[in-house]
Amino acid sequence: MVKIRLQREGKKKAPFYHIVVADSRSPRDGKIVEQIGTYDPMTNPSTVVIDNEKLATWIKNGAKPTDSVKQLIEKATK
Repeated sequence: MVKIRLQREGKKKAPFYHIVVADSRSPRDGKIVEQIGTYDPMTNPSTVVIDNEKLATWIKNGAKPTDSVKQLIEKATK
């Protein structure tokens, strides 16, 4: 099963995340299929950038977003 989830980057205590499409069996920072956005919680307010065309294509093809990514998608579309 393919999931849309966060992949952690950045230093200790300075997280930065890529929003990626990955196989649900691969590890959090493992092999990905495609990167579709970024999330930076360190800025005020936090920054979310998502490629809506790629997101729609992957959801149409059956990829399921995780709970945290669902919240970020709602935040980005406001």
